[in-house]
Amino acid sequence: MTDNSQKNYVHDTHRLRDPGQTLSVVQPFLREMGITRIANLTGLDRIGLPTVMVARPNSRSVAVSLGKGLSLQAAQASGVMEAIESWHAERVSLPQRLARYTDLIDEVDVVDVDRLPRVIGAQFDPNRNMLWVEGRDLNRQHACWVPLEMVDTDYTAAPLAGQRAFPRTTNGLASGNNVAEASCHAICELIERDATTLWSHRPKTARLDPETIDDSRCQEAIEMVSNANLEIGLWNTTSDIGIASFRCVICESGGQPGHIGIGDGCHPDRAIALLRAVTEAAQTRLTYISGARDDLDPEEFTDQAKTDRCRYIRNLIDSSAPTEAFKDCPTHSTDTFEDDLALLMNQLEVVGISQVVVVDLSRSEYDLSVVRAVVPGLEAPHDDADYVAGKRALRVREASA
Repeated sequence: MTDNSQKNYVHDTHRLRDPGQTLSVVQPFLREMGITRIANLTGLDRIGLPTVMVARPNSRSVAVSLGKGLSLQAAQASGVMEAIESWHAERVSLPQRLARYTDLIDEVDVVDVDRLPRVIGAQFDPNRNMLWVEGRDLNRQHACWVPLEMVDTDYTAAPLAGQRAFPRTTNGLASGNNVAEASCHAICELIERDATTLWSHRPKTARLDPETIDDSRCQEAIEMVSNANLEIGLWNTTSDIGIASFRCVICESGGQPGHIGIGDGCHPDRAIALLRAVTEAAQTRLTYISGARDDLDPEEFTDQAKTDRCRYIRNLIDSSAPTEAFKDCPTHSTDTFEDDLALLMNQLEVVGISQVVVVDLSRSEYDLSVVRAVVPGLEAPHDDADYVAGKRALRVREASA
C-alpha cells in the first residue's frame, strides 16, 4: 500500500496513480472479485465521452458498474474501481459488535445517531440489539462505531441484526490508491448528495453560463454534448459547505423524444466538479441507451416514461436563465490528499458538522483502499424512495416558503 499522498494524476479527476497504473495494479485481482467483463459503451451514443460497463455477475448488489472519464483508460479505471468497492462492501470483515445503543455508548464512542439520515416507515430503537461496525472518527482520531446496515451492501438478504432504520445504500462508498484518497472521494460524494438535495428544495436558480467556463477540459466535454445536437443545462449547486458542486442535464434538442442524462459532481477543484457532472450526465444517458444496469425498472423504458423525463428536463432548462458565472463558484487547489482531507473537514466544521467517520474496508492483500464515510448531519439523496428530509433540508424548505 502506498503511503504517499501526493497527487500524480490531475486530468479528469485527482488520483495518486494514473488510470493505466491503477488498471495494472488491480488486474491480478479482478477474477477473484468476480469481474468478468469490461465493455466499451461509448459508441452506442453520439456524444463520444468515454463510458464503460463492468460486469460482476455474482454480485450481491448490482451486477453492473459504470465508469466515465476523458479517455477510455480513465473510464475503465473508474468502472473497475466502482465494482471493486462494491465487492468489498458486500464482504465486511471488520470487528463487529451486537449491542444495544444504550449499552454501547457506555463502553465506546458511537456515531451521533440522532443526526444520521432516516428512512420512511422506520424508527430507530436504542434499546434493541443491532450489529455495529468499527470505524474511525477523523477529527478525534480514535475508533467510532456505526450501524453495520449503513456500511454493508450485501442486498441478497435483509441486514443482519439490523433495524432497517437507516439508509442502506452505497452513498459515501469509495475506493482509491490509499485511505486518504479514498476518504476524500467518499466525503465529496456525501457533500455532493447533500448539496443536490438542498438544491432540489430551493426555488430553481439561474443556470451556469457556459461562456464563462474557462477550463479547457470542461469546454471540450460540453462542446461534445452540443455538437451531438443535444441540449445541456448546468447549475452551480454548491451548498453552504463551500465545496464546489454542480448538476448537469442533457436532452434532445427541439423537444424531440429520447433518453436524457443527469449528472452531479463535487470536488474542491471546481473544474473537476463540473467535469464530473458533465461526464456523469453522458454516462447516465448511455446507461439508459444500453440498458446495462440490472437495477433499471422496465417501466423506465416505456414511451410515457421517456416523454415525462424529457419534459422534466426541458422545463428545468427553460425555467432558468444562464446568468451565473463559473468564477463565482468556490475552488480550492492542493497538492496532496491529506490537504484535501483537512480542507473538507474544516469546511464541514464551519457549518456545525464535526463528526466524520471513515470505515476502512480495505484488505491487506490488495494494493488499494476502500472506505465508507459516514457524516452525521448531511442530507441523504432526495430521490431515494425512502428519503426523509433532515434538519438541513427542512431549514431550506422553511426559508423558501
